[in-house]
Amino acid sequence: MSEARHSEGNEVTSIAGTSPFASFFMAGFECSSHRRKDGVRLDLIRATSHYLHALGDYRGCAELGLRTVRDGLRWHLIETAPGNYDWSSWTPMVEAAQSAGVQVIWDIFHYGCPDHVDQGSMHFIDAYASFAAEAVRVHRSIAGTAPLLCPINEISFFAWAVEVGYFPRVGPKKRGWFKRHLVRAAIAGVRAMREVDPACRFVWAEPLIHIAPRDRTRTERRRAENARLGQFEAYDMLLGRAEPELGGSDDVVDVVGLNFYPHNQWYLNGPTIPMGHHEYRALSEMLIEVAHRYGKSMFIAETGSEGSGGAAWLHYVCDEVRAAIDLEAPIEGICLYPITAYPGWDNSRHAEVGLFSVVQADGSRHVRKPIAEELARQRALFAANLTR
Repeated sequence: MSEARHSEGNEVTSIAGTSPFASFFMAGFECSSHRRKDGVRLDLIRATSHYLHALGDYRGCAELGLRTVRDGLRWHLIETAPGNYDWSSWTPMVEAAQSAGVQVIWDIFHYGCPDHVDQGSMHFIDAYASFAAEAVRVHRSIAGTAPLLCPINEISFFAWAVEVGYFPRVGPKKRGWFKRHLVRAAIAGVRAMREVDPACRFVWAEPLIHIAPRDRTRTERRRAENARLGQFEAYDMLLGRAEPELGGSDDVVDVVGLNFYPHNQWYLNGPTIPMGHHEYRALSEMLIEVAHRYGKSMFIAETGSEGSGGAAWLHYVCDEVRAAIDLEAPIEGICLYPITAYPGWDNSRHAEVGLFSVVQADGSRHVRKPIAEELARQRALFAANLTR
């Protein structure tokens, strides 16, 4: 194993100082703000009361060793009219992060945009790039440093959700068109943000999946493999390895982020593959494939399990990440996401996930003890493992 890292106080750091993250374990706040297909606007930052309790939330994360967090801007609240920005929903969060001493990866566009912006139009690209550039200016004026940014969250999932009608349909009904449209916008945004501050670093988050054939016929196996390889399309386009006319290049991606949940493996056009089944693919094997494909720093950008399985899921993910690191995969962190309980997208049901409860009457959040204990255990294991 490479002697590339050491530990300090049960925290993993890089000897060469190359890791962009302040902590190996991270927290992510659910910040989706899209409209559902029935037209209802979601705002998970508001629904979880995070917008009122950002300072306490960030301090709670830092106290448990989660000094890097993922959070997001709410574009629909900020751009009140074309080209007119009201940053009052975001600047208190930037200031809270400064006060709490946490590093934030800011999602510029987490599904939701203003109603006056047609996501299926070419104007969307310009509007997004202008908004992103202005966000960097505002962050720089408050924090005095270049931000870590996720330009567009989960391009692959976003495109799928629009194409199948899970999100409202936009643009032409042409397979693959919206994914390319999002990639064009993302690249335009990166260029615009770097023009404002060349020191910006770009962290991405794309689903890590496995798709198995329902039978062993050659045709079915080929269809399943083609579907599985689709998970790499967004990164290949961003990096300019596919469809270079979109403008992608190697410098667009600083860190490859991978979102992995219990439901991320399924049969082609079929049900989820349960862990332990012979068709279930080890996470470590999937991570090694990505490491070999891209040769870039990586991190688990989202992971977690609902209900009582949360601690066991964290245990599994951490074991697999250590196995991948032992095989030289350059994995820089694991983000617990979402870090708080939240109301489900489709029906507002209570989803008990992460480390923290909903806000209590006194303004505090309860800590879920099994997850906290497993996190502490894993922090110690990683610190020991990465100093060998």
